[in-house]
Amino acid sequence: MLSTQTFFFFPTAPFILFVFTASTIFHLHQRLEKMQPTWELEALEPATMETPSRPQPRPQLKGMWTINAIGRLGNQMGEYATLYALAKMNGRAAFIPPQMHSTLAPIFRITLPVLHDATARSVPWQNYHLNDWMEEQYRHIPGEYVRLTGYPCSWTFYHHLRAEILQEFTLHAHVREEAQNFLRGLRVNGSRPSTYVGVHVRRGDYVHVMPNVWKGVVADRRYLEQALDWFRARYSAPIFVVSSNGMAWCRENINASRGDVVFAGNGNEGSPAKDFALLTQCNHTIMTIGTFGIWAAYLAGGETIYLANYTLPDSPFLKVFKPEAAFLPEWIGIPADLSPLLKH
Repeated sequence: MLSTQTFFFFPTAPFILFVFTASTIFHLHQRLEKMQPTWELEALEPATMETPSRPQPRPQLKGMWTINAIGRLGNQMGEYATLYALAKMNGRAAFIPPQMHSTLAPIFRITLPVLHDATARSVPWQNYHLNDWMEEQYRHIPGEYVRLTGYPCSWTFYHHLRAEILQEFTLHAHVREEAQNFLRGLRVNGSRPSTYVGVHVRRGDYVHVMPNVWKGVVADRRYLEQALDWFRARYSAPIFVVSSNGMAWCRENINASRGDVVFAGNGNEGSPAKDFALLTQCNHTIMTIGTFGIWAAYLAGGETIYLANYTLPDSPFLKVFKPEAAFLPEWIGIPADLSPLLKH
């Protein structure tokens, strides 16, 4: 029995031409609707070196905020985290300078987009100086085009977003694996350690700047002995992984005779990824002073011992730095020996 359907036939070539033309016009219209001004496309270049595992929706935020990129790794981590937190708090879009991208992106899977210099020069910025700790007025900073300035590095800015900050500072896989492979090979008197403690000893310019400018001290041999003994009393067979920009001093002043100390750092301030990764992959942290050690402890988690009260009460350093805003409340401070300052 024949079908009752009616079939229509079109000439093949004109029909294909019609479909192609209609499809081209439709897709061109769609692309034109999505196009943004050139400066926006340039500014939205992704800052990641690896594709993050989580989706990255870009909310439609007003304005454009950025921050100065000054100092070395620890300072710029603090600047990045502060920009991330304050921009989110104020409902603004955050962009980082290329210099910050160059410092952080080789180590971490950061996600804030890069603001190129050519674009930055065309923006009517309002500079807004930040103290090194969170202030109530920072919750409502006026202005759509704000450039934050200063050396902010305090958990009081971003600790309420800890999970997000830790995600931003996730190590690239090759950086993490190199550190973990090194740690796996360590032994304490022939046995694999049960606990890894990262030890960061900040020296360098601080050796002179602290006593001569800030009326303060850096960590001495006795402090480090106390800190190591604190962990030895609480954990069986720990190993201490030492990193410093004064490795020669560390080898002379940290007692390694027990076989539980390894001098792992290379002290290369121009290429800090290896030292920083080793510290963050440990279970716990001993730090002295400086933002490098603070961030290593923050990312490592676990228990942290830090050098406390390392300036005289009348130190000008205390006008720009609040210890209670730098060290988490649960971290444990061992007071510094200030007697060398009192001899002058």
